[in-house]
Amino acid sequence: MAGAATVTREGDALVFGGVLDRAAVAAAWTAARPLLAGARRLDLNAVPSLDSAGLALLAELAAQLPDARIDGSPAGLAELRAAYRLDPALGFAG
Repeated sequence: MAGAATVTREGDALVFGGVLDRAAVAAAWTAARPLLAGARRLDLNAVPSLDSAGLALLAELAAQLPDARIDGSPAGLAELRAAYRLDPALGFAG
C-alpha cells in the first residue's frame, strides 16, 4: 500500500517497514530524522520494495550515519544501486 512506510528505532537500527516509494518518502524522512542520533544500521528487512525516491532517502540517511550498515535487500535496491553507482553502504562509488 503506497504511503504506508514506517520508520522506528530499535537499538542502533533505524527499522523501515512497507514500500519505500515516492508516496512514502516525505513521511519516512520526517519520521527518521529525529531517530538518527547514534544509529549505525538501516534495517530494510521489512521493506518489500523501493523506487528511486526510496533509494534517495536511504542514501541521504546513510550519508548522515558514518559507517552505517545496510541490512536487507528489498526488490529494486540492487538495480537502483547499480544504476546510480552507489556502493553497498549507499555512498557514491568512486
